Amino acid sequence: MLFSKKPIPKRYGYYKIPMVDLSVKPQNISDELKYLFEYTVVDDSAGYLGHPDSVLLNNGDILTFYPKGHGKGAVLSKISDNGGISYDKEIENPPVSWEKSLETPTVYRLQFTNGEEKLILISANSKWQGMSTPGGFNTSISLDEGKTWTEFKRVWDNDSEMPIIPIVAMASLTRLKENGEFVDKWMGIFHDGKFVNYKTILTFDENGDFSWSKPEPYLKEYRDIETYAGICEVECIRSEGGKGDELCLIARCNKKTCTSLLIFSQDEGKTWSRPVEAPFALNGERHKAEYTDDGRLFITFRSIERDRKRVRKMRKLGGEMNWYSEGWVAWVGTYDDLKNGTEGQYRIKIAHTYLPHQKESSIVANADTGYCGNVVLPDGTIVTSSYGIFSPEEKDSGTYNTDKGRQKRKTFIVSKRINLKDVEKLIK
Repeated sequence: MLFSKKPIPKRYGYYKIPMVDLSVKPQNISDELKYLFEYTVVDDSAGYLGHPDSVLLNNGDILTFYPKGHGKGAVLSKISDNGGISYDKEIENPPVSWEKSLETPTVYRLQFTNGEEKLILISANSKWQGMSTPGGFNTSISLDEGKTWTEFKRVWDNDSEMPIIPIVAMASLTRLKENGEFVDKWMGIFHDGKFVNYKTILTFDENGDFSWSKPEPYLKEYRDIETYAGICEVECIRSEGGKGDELCLIARCNKKTCTSLLIFSQDEGKTWSRPVEAPFALNGERHKAEYTDDGRLFITFRSIERDRKRVRKMRKLGGEMNWYSEGWVAWVGTYDDLKNGTEGQYRIKIAHTYLPHQKESSIVANADTGYCGNVVLPDGTIVTSSYGIFSPEEKDSGTYNTDKGRQKRKTFIVSKRINLKDVEKLIK
């Protein structure tokens, strides 16, 4: 099969919707809005902590997981029992197998047709330079709202019929329908180092034991686009507030040869539409989406900007040769915006992530951020957590020896509380 060198037409531009900057608190801001500009430290106990994911527990607590390091490293946890205002607890006696995790942990709530609920934590066995890997991915289950967890069970590893080395498993996990009704099946999505994107179906037997189906490359029809763009870390969104019959994928384009891609399915992921570029306002990496209480979408990601004129202008502020980042951002819009390719309502700069030379917030930010844990509280408040260098404070002497090299500033995890009704008071 012959592949086109440029299967996606080159398109450059900058978003036109408003950007609400929550990284610097204005002097005359009202007391009711001050919280939007403040963050809570989830964990800053090491030189580099990253890649969080979160789940809202039935008692209202927020459980957040993250690796002790850049991707690889022991799975750590923090719990907030006050809606993200503070994180003072952690899981007691976590599984011993979590100590040897090799990827960013992802966590999801599974709701069954019989009313039962489980939490599932997944961690891929990725290949890191200078390290061996058993391959496959690990799964851990909690039946008691995160108090206790099973030891990791590895599947599709080097000893299986289909040895595979995943990256970010599962970037998304979506409950499926049959004949228009939800069933006890979930579609997990991940990719490998060659940007082959796989789906695998999670099911449980009558004894409650889980299994994952043989991973299947679901974009093989569009392999030319997949390789050209470097499609990876794909988020999956179901239409109609999570109850509809259409699925939409938002794909990270790691090679930065095009804007993030949108892909649709009307048959529960059996077939997919040809990928198309998303609006510029959504261009970025590791999208994580949640529906808000009013039916809109709140999507966090690592900003990647490719507009040629702006890229040239931003180089002197620390931008890269062909792109720059505005850091940890969120997009607010509707599912119809995704479907119709419209830009949405507005973007939010949630907090500034500092480049090495920066002492204050700037339009150009450190791109080592995103991978957010997002939950929506019953009152509509969004609690979003991410990692990054959120402070210009430097180590007094020496450097932190981290998985990303030696650095003077800590990479740590913070959380912010955001109510869109309050954000919209700042839009002029």
